[in-house]
Amino acid sequence: MNKKTNERPVFPFVSVIGQEEMKLSLILNVIDPKIGGVMLMGERGTGKSTVVRALVDLLPPIEVIENDPYNSDPYDTETMSDEALLKLNNNEKPNIIKIKTPMIDLPLGATEDRVCGTIDIEKAISEGVKAFEPGLLAQANRGILYVDEVNLLDDHLVDVLLDSAASGWNTVEREGISICHPAKFILIGSGNPEEGELRPQLLDRFGMHAQIKTVKEPKLRVKIVQQRELFEKDPQNFKKICQNEQEALMKKITNARKNIKNITISYDLLEKISQVCSELEVDGLRGDLVTSRAAKALVAFEERNEVTAKDIYTIITLCLRHRLRKDPLESVDSGYKVQETFKKVFNL
Repeated sequence: MNKKTNERPVFPFVSVIGQEEMKLSLILNVIDPKIGGVMLMGERGTGKSTVVRALVDLLPPIEVIENDPYNSDPYDTETMSDEALLKLNNNEKPNIIKIKTPMIDLPLGATEDRVCGTIDIEKAISEGVKAFEPGLLAQANRGILYVDEVNLLDDHLVDVLLDSAASGWNTVEREGISICHPAKFILIGSGNPEEGELRPQLLDRFGMHAQIKTVKEPKLRVKIVQQRELFEKDPQNFKKICQNEQEALMKKITNARKNIKNITISYDLLEKISQVCSELEVDGLRGDLVTSRAAKALVAFEERNEVTAKDIYTIITLCLRHRLRKDPLESVDSGYKVQETFKKVFNL
């Protein structure tokens, strides 16, 4: 039997109607993972999980060292696991295989041991070896880690995830024994605002923040329902219909990943980005950095070479809205505030 028919069918990304904010923020993070992940906030049943799972089908397969629990890159010694590096130093030639980009779902009740991995202290003492059982962070290396209902997760666990996502490494320490392994992944969190927001200091560490609203237009709602029914009736045929469009988008993303290092942004625009952040009283420099990175990723995606003010306008709300200080008495939407400040600074 063909392996593909055994896999759970995934709704094609190109067939998702509406939700442009969510789709754009996910694509930009795939092009440049240094943007720092996405927080998707929206009501129940708005397709957050569907879109995130569809995203993985747009990513090319990755080359890994066979039987390596960390999906180690066979060509990058900087991010290899200790075991892979040791074999390489002993002139052992690794077997290289291609696998689908990993997509790991973090269950809501996951413990820190399940996420980070555990060290078997007894085995370490009795046999003198570092007995480590890798966790979800190891499995997510070089892929995507998706946390649904991230706002219901323990703050300490969110902190661990954000630390690993930012540094690209996970360190586990027990009884004086320390293990470090690569954990480079795109962190995507989703949540329902009715169940509470994340603490501001945790929210600030997500690169982008997309607000997902229920589609109000009746004709669009009918179209979404019809598409879903067609997909559920015959997933393979539905995917065939979208195949050309899906492949074209995959190619665009792959090219953008290669070309992002050639994108330029003028000093004048960088200064204006910083001025917007300053006027909005955004703490720290994350807002400035993420905005310039996201603008470059957008330009790479659109197959151009230089960032314009229009590019910055397209992404600046996604990069800054969650970094503004909350005033409980203020009724103005934070996204509107970012746009108005942008227009004032850029004289638009």
